Amino acid sequence: MVTALGTLLCAFTLSEVNYPRLSPQSQLAIFAMLGIVLCFLTNPLARRFQSHPLSRAGDSLLAFLAVLTCGYFVVQTEPTFSGFWINGQSLGNRAGSETTLDFAVGGVLALLVLEATRRSIGIALPLLALLFAAFSLYGNSLPDWLLPHRGYTIERTVSQAVLQGQGIFGVALNVMFTYVFLFVIFGAFLKETGAIGFIIDFAKRLFSRSVGGAAKVSVLSSGLMGSLSGSAVANTVTTGTFTIPMMRASGYSAPMAGGIEAAASSGGALVPPVMGAAAYMMLEIVSPPVTYLQIVQAALLPAILFYFSLFLIVHFHSKRLASLAGTTGTLADFESGAAAPAKLNPYAGLVFGGAFASLLGFLFAGFSPFRAVSLSLVVIIVLSSLHHSTRLKFGALLGAMRDSARDVIPLVCAAACVGIIIGVVTLTGVGTRFPSLILPIAQDSLFLALLLIMFTSIILGMGLPSVVCYLLLATLIGDVLGDLGVVPLAGHMFIFYFGMLSMVTPPVALAAFAASSVAGSPVMATAFAAFRFSLVGFFLPFMFVFRPELLMLAHDGSPAGFIHIAQAFGIAAVGVAAFAIGIAGHYFHPVSTARPQPVLPCIRPAAFPRQHHLVGRLRPASP
Repeated sequence: MVTALGTLLCAFTLSEVNYPRLSPQSQLAIFAMLGIVLCFLTNPLARRFQSHPLSRAGDSLLAFLAVLTCGYFVVQTEPTFSGFWINGQSLGNRAGSETTLDFAVGGVLALLVLEATRRSIGIALPLLALLFAAFSLYGNSLPDWLLPHRGYTIERTVSQAVLQGQGIFGVALNVMFTYVFLFVIFGAFLKETGAIGFIIDFAKRLFSRSVGGAAKVSVLSSGLMGSLSGSAVANTVTTGTFTIPMMRASGYSAPMAGGIEAAASSGGALVPPVMGAAAYMMLEIVSPPVTYLQIVQAALLPAILFYFSLFLIVHFHSKRLASLAGTTGTLADFESGAAAPAKLNPYAGLVFGGAFASLLGFLFAGFSPFRAVSLSLVVIIVLSSLHHSTRLKFGALLGAMRDSARDVIPLVCAAACVGIIIGVVTLTGVGTRFPSLILPIAQDSLFLALLLIMFTSIILGMGLPSVVCYLLLATLIGDVLGDLGVVPLAGHMFIFYFGMLSMVTPPVALAAFAASSVAGSPVMATAFAAFRFSLVGFFLPFMFVFRPELLMLAHDGSPAGFIHIAQAFGIAAVGVAAFAIGIAGHYFHPVSTARPQPVLPCIRPAAFPRQHHLVGRLRPASP
């Protein structure tokens, strides 16, 4: 059933995104229905009750309720079912005069979304949604510092957050449907063709004779795979299965190996052209509007700097380990096959390179992101058919669709749940009033305002997916940075970066937690190692806010000149290199923290055998 529903979800999304026949709300209702049903069928109420008959029956009942409630929205929206419309009006035309049945169905769907989100990503986001719902109901009882309002009824809250197009079936779920899920399918298809094996073999071949080769394999392969999936946790588990044991065999401690993998996987969401889901959110939120190519262009140099720093840190750290161990620090020291790496599969490389080249080509040709990735899927199928080692047979296609559906379940549930929050934000007007708390700080110091936003992003990101964290903060404070003179795209990239970096920020660092389970290392030791390797990422957002040329933008938001871009990038690269040396504690030799000795210590007569008469006149050199 999961395979059948996953295949249906992929087929429906590909069909409706490229050749829409239903209204937007009906599209999202069916998309949410399939995602929530899959969630209840694959995520039990609790792990200990996974096989209990009553638990399974309860899961089936909740899945059936999801079909009924989401189906209700389709029936009450599509003209095909106009004979079933209440009072002869569609649900959209009943805004403000909804019936009791409308409110009941909306309330049940909201509860189903909260439970599905709890099962798929944890309790933090559902609790936050309930907190916002309480804020809507009891806003008239709040003190002045909590941004009170006149308060709204349950019916009004349900109407805004569920029934109409500004809540569950709003911008968050629409982005998942229109953009994100297609790129998830794109990554799953590449995975089935053997792209992961090709990436790792290519990295091993490239760095087999380099100091810290195992760690560099992890950095490169995780960056490439992260650009496909956009998920730090999924990337950590996928590539970490291969790279963490390789690093352990090369002399890295378990926490260090897990930390490197977590840091490299988290940065994958920054790498064009796919990037993370938040990049597609920017298409809907940033004002004035930007194109996908502008986002990709802006993300390029910061991504290069992030991975440049990671490469330098692991390089110098590996040199330090090698100097202490008395080895060269290459894979050849630890792997018998490192001197002659496995032969690369040229057909897998052709599929991988062809997929990326076609995606970029279609984007530069002016195709929309969803049409470009849809056409690239066709390219993958055609190129993979050239050889039996990469060919996508029918079973492999079904497996790719099933895996895609499983991977998108948390995103669908989280997007629907965050839609409830956005609905309340829109209803209460808190989104326009929240900036009043930050503006007074920013008037004194933009840097202090950025620090506040940074800590807010990291704290929210500890319990939420990075895309949800970005969406919440972009809704609340996205316009504030523009009012402070920050280039709008730079402000949104600032929020996006820190939402992503929450994946490696203790005490809740989800990517590091996943890496620790693969490495068999202590959780917090791995988290702090990942935080250490990712440190330059905490400075990059400040760099491009104050120097937008790193995003290839001028201070007025127009494209920057090549000279200014090169100057900004060169200065940033020098700073990143010095920072990496300091973090690793090694350059040509280990960096010592001991107090330097005098250049000329006390001069003894033996040093001047023929000038003994001068000794009495010399004084020891001053420290």
